[in-house]
Amino acid sequence: MAPPGEQGTWKALGELSSIGFALVIATVIGLVGGYWLDRWLGTAPWLMLIGLGFGIAAGFVNLFRSVKRAERELDDSK
Repeated sequence: MAPPGEQGTWKALGELSSIGFALVIATVIGLVGGYWLDRWLGTAPWLMLIGLGFGIAAGFVNLFRSVKRAERELDDSK
């Protein structure tokens, strides 16, 4: 069994290791959603670009929240 401080460190590292994956997934979802709306409404490429922008923004919001949560967990474990 790991000491309490070490367990928080491993949990924070695990969460931080998934940040890149989450950033890419949010961007792709925004891009695909915008592309699908463009095809449905015939507004190419505007909604795809807007969806891409929203996807990137959502990815960065998730990035900042994850870093803040991991930082808080590391501080609590010390």
